[in-house]
Amino acid sequence: MVDWDRVQQLRAEGRDWAEIATDPKVDFHPDASAGSPGRALRALYHRTRRHAAPASAAPISKRVERERQERKWTVARVGYLTVPLVGLWLGLAFAAPSPVGLLVPAVPYLALAFAGVALLLLYALLRRTGPRWSAVYRRTVIGGVVVGLVVAGGIGLAGALVFGCPYLPPSTSLASYGGPGWSSVPVAAWQAGGAPVVFFYGATWCPYCSASSWAIYKAISEFASVGGIVYSHSSLSDVYPGTPEAVLAGAFLGARNGHGPAIAFQVAEDTSGVEGTLPGTSSCYQSAYVTSYSSGIPFLVINGQVLHVGTLVDPQSLASWNYAADGTSGPSTVWSQVSGESGAAWTAVQDQAWWIMAYIAKDLGWTTSTIVTYGGSSYYGWSTATLNAVSTDLSSIT
Repeated sequence: MVDWDRVQQLRAEGRDWAEIATDPKVDFHPDASAGSPGRALRALYHRTRRHAAPASAAPISKRVERERQERKWTVARVGYLTVPLVGLWLGLAFAAPSPVGLLVPAVPYLALAFAGVALLLLYALLRRTGPRWSAVYRRTVIGGVVVGLVVAGGIGLAGALVFGCPYLPPSTSLASYGGPGWSSVPVAAWQAGGAPVVFFYGATWCPYCSASSWAIYKAISEFASVGGIVYSHSSLSDVYPGTPEAVLAGAFLGARNGHGPAIAFQVAEDTSGVEGTLPGTSSCYQSAYVTSYSSGIPFLVINGQVLHVGTLVDPQSLASWNYAADGTSGPSTVWSQVSGESGAAWTAVQDQAWWIMAYIAKDLGWTTSTIVTYGGSSYYGWSTATLNAVSTDLSSIT
């Protein structure tokens, strides 16, 4: 017997009579002499409507009417579409903060959006008096999954292929590595011209960045000659006011002892002096690391695989040379001690400077047996104390 409810449902979906006649749930079996099954079913349908009572002629059942109502874009259906869409996007952006999460970060934006649409769907379902799940809703959920894959996947592909953004895993994949505050991340190396990139993200007004600048300056100066450095102080109205600093924003590298720079140095440093102003970034690589792993400034990345978030040097340890104590001569005094590897300023800076050097040495492929060859007097010309300290640190991270 023909299932007229099913016929009505398929007609409402826009199916033609030939499709409806062959649908197994319709259960239409025309005579062999009837010709086209679709034409035969249509004739039978109209004949049934003419001879049946008006109230029951090819009736539109409650189920068909309900599905017709469910196809409208109610709050519930919008929720069934957006929850999988945003949820899938959130998951992919969390798993790959670069490149998927660069445009809209997983935390907090996508997480807040997901919470919003989830509450919207819950509200709609609690108010709904009819069934909360149906074929229409099932198809809507599937549509949400497909759209979510297209949106998140499209953003990821555009970031990777068009803008050259690296793949970076979530911050939960970071592991402690070597010195205090250092972490490793299991990704491909970040290099420029075959040299490991050292990337600094900070601001001149920030006392923690100012104190950290000396360890960074000392470390990179042992692998290259460094020009473009300006001496200054951190903000006079922030904590640790007037901390001496080496402004790294304009730094450029050259050969040291006749050997070309072993590293590439990239800097994103705000020099406005306006407290709270964070620097912009100049490449997708820089943006990716800042967005994925930086919880503030200062932030240092070595070869894309080793990170340090937060201060490298305690600003209080350089208080003897802050602006109030030593005026504008404080920074040059600090650098004199750091570069000469003597005095209280060097004591405050040396440990982290040596760790930075050890990570760079590892990325250059140096070992504890070859470090004297490259760091020794005939090559870069490190001091004996620095050679010994970096060798010790290197042995603990290889």
